[in-house]
Amino acid sequence: MALLSLSSLSPLPPPCSSSLQLHTRISLSPSKIGASSSSSTSQVIKNTPSNLKVVVTRERGKNAKLINALAEHGINCLELPLIQHTQGPDLDRLSSVLSERTFDWIVITSPEAGSVFLEAWKAAGTPSVRIGVVGVGTASIFENLMQSSKQSLDVAFAPSKATGKVLASELPKDGNKRCTVLYPASVKASNEIEEGLSNRGFQVVRLNTYTTVPVDHVDQIVLEEALSAPVVAVASPSAVRAWVNLISEPDSWSNSIACIGETTASAAKRLGLKNVYFPTKPGLDGWVGSILEALRAYDSF
Repeated sequence: MALLSLSSLSPLPPPCSSSLQLHTRISLSPSKIGASSSSSTSQVIKNTPSNLKVVVTRERGKNAKLINALAEHGINCLELPLIQHTQGPDLDRLSSVLSERTFDWIVITSPEAGSVFLEAWKAAGTPSVRIGVVGVGTASIFENLMQSSKQSLDVAFAPSKATGKVLASELPKDGNKRCTVLYPASVKASNEIEEGLSNRGFQVVRLNTYTTVPVDHVDQIVLEEALSAPVVAVASPSAVRAWVNLISEPDSWSNSIACIGETTASAAKRLGLKNVYFPTKPGLDGWVGSILEALRAYDSF
C-alpha cells in the first residue's frame, strides 16, 4: 500500500477530500473567536504585562510543545493538568482484533486514540492498515512511524473539516462493496461517527480503548493562580468540564478559554463559558494563534 506523507495528501474525488485544513468554524461568540494574525501577535507582545500567564491543562508531560511555542512569543505558562487518560474496557481486545481481522479503514480521532492504537498495532505484529484521521494534530502521532513502516502504515485520509461528523460523511467507500471500519475510541466519545458511517453502509467495529478522567489532585495554590490568569488553554471537552468543576462560581469567572478546535469550543460554550476562542485551522500553530488573540483582547478590555 502506498505511503502518503502528511504534507502531500492528494485530494480525493468529490465528495471526499483529504485536505488537512479547517475551512469553516461554528458560531460561538463572533467577537471572541478567531486565530491571530501577525499584527495581532506583535500587539500581544507589546502590550501584555510580562507576568501574564496562560494556563496549560493537558495531561502531565504533554504540555511541552505548547509551552515552548508560547515561549517564542515571550509568554510564560502555568501548568495545571486537568485530565488524565486511563485504560478503557476494550483495550485488551484491540491487538487481537488487529491480528485476526483486516479492515478497509482504521478511524483515529484524537492523538490519545492514535497513541493507544499504535501500542496495540505493534503488539499485533504491525499488520498493514489504512488509517483515516480527523485532522493534522491526530495525523502527527503517526509521522515518525510512517517513515519506517512504509509498507504497513498508510495515513490515507483526513476530512475537509476536522470534525467527526464530516469525517463520517467523507470517508471514501469503494462503490457498493462491503466496507469495514475499526474505530478505537474514547469511552466518552459520542456515537456520531459510527452512526454516520453505518448510515452510509459501512460496517463499523467500535472498541472503547481509553477514557479521560479528571486528575486525582489539584494543588490549591496553583489553582488560585490559574483562576486569575487571562487565558486557560484546553484541548478536549473533558478538560473543559474539569475546569468548570474546579470553578466555585463559573458565572463570576470571565477570563478566556482558548480551545484546540471546534469540538472543544462547542463544549465550552454549552457549559456557559464566555470569551471562547478556537482556530479555523487545527494544529499547534492555530491553537497558539487563538491564545494570542485571546491575550490581545484581554489587554484591550
